[in-house]
Amino acid sequence: MKISTLGRHFRESFKNIARNGWMTFASISAVTVTLLLVGVFLVIMMNLNHIADNVQNDVEIKAFLDNAADDADRVSIEKDLKKISGVDTVVFSPRDKELDNLIDDLGDSGDVFKPFEQDNPLRDAYVIKTKSPEDVIKVAKKIEKIELVQSVNYGQGFVENLFSFVDIARNIGLVLIAGLLFTAMFLISNTIKITIVARSKEIEIMRLVGATNSFIRWPFFLEGLWLGVFGSIVPIALISIFYSQLYTWAMPQFTIKYLEMLPTGTFILQVSTVLLLLGAIIGMWGSLMSVRKFLKI
Repeated sequence: MKISTLGRHFRESFKNIARNGWMTFASISAVTVTLLLVGVFLVIMMNLNHIADNVQNDVEIKAFLDNAADDADRVSIEKDLKKISGVDTVVFSPRDKELDNLIDDLGDSGDVFKPFEQDNPLRDAYVIKTKSPEDVIKVAKKIEKIELVQSVNYGQGFVENLFSFVDIARNIGLVLIAGLLFTAMFLISNTIKITIVARSKEIEIMRLVGATNSFIRWPFFLEGLWLGVFGSIVPIALISIFYSQLYTWAMPQFTIKYLEMLPTGTFILQVSTVLLLLGAIIGMWGSLMSVRKFLKI
């Protein structure tokens, strides 16, 4: 395509937008509202995934040994643990360390356990990390079968509920985002369809003088692109400002290390890029569907 022809297509696309003022405004508004909702869901989903990943990656299995296990037994048990598929690291934690950890975790309340330092009732344990958080349950069941392993703890109940919640939240988020994007494409498609109907005679004349199909399509294609891009500007600005302020206010409030929001900067740039690309894609796709279905060229 010649540069002069491409320039003509750009000019025509902007003229079409200017000619259909109210429809252009309605279409851009629809894209703006849609992408704003998509952006909010995207920010929520990405932060939920970040928090869930932090929790999942910290999930570990603790295998408590029978008091009858001696040094030779511990060596054998450690070898068996390392042979299990999915196991990443195996660290021995003696009972004295387990008691110290318990006292530290309880803070001031842990002082009640200090008299037990001379007569420690806890058991030696192995702390096992898996290569993938999803392997925790499977690996734990295999560890339970090892001789002289008295009990296994990996947060039973909580871990299963956590994995289930994350999967459900991700699926619901994806469905909602897909529905919103489809709505935006439908609205842009209708906007361009009305433009095409209004210019039907002009298009017919262009075809009679020998204009190719691609020559006629390009201005409408670019028009959809501009509608999508313009509609993404306001959502990008609002989400960037709001998230930066929320991050500045919220982070000092969080005392639990897992509840950390994704830091601004790179995250805002990623969300802005996604929204800009989504706006461009749904605009072009809506235009393409409209042209294919209603121009009949």
